[in-house]
Amino acid sequence: MTTSEGSSMIPPPGAEGPSAGGGRGAASPAALTVEQLARMLGVAEQTVRRHVAAGAPASADGRINLVHYAAWLNRELGKTDGD
Repeated sequence: MTTSEGSSMIPPPGAEGPSAGGGRGAASPAALTVEQLARMLGVAEQTVRRHVAAGAPASADGRINLVHYAAWLNRELGKTDGD
């Protein structure tokens, strides 16, 4: 079976184009930039920056682990339960 350029084939890994960070390949959920995390969550970058300033975990170079960030958010939301 042959395929044409107009076919709807699934591209091989890495051939999809730029990742969320503007480079090639997939973004690592263990080391996301503020921009990548904001885009992934559908929130404004300023919201993520505000969270980091308020204590959300980030590495020295400003990268954020998605799981650690989610745990921090959950903990913060738990502080306001019942208000």
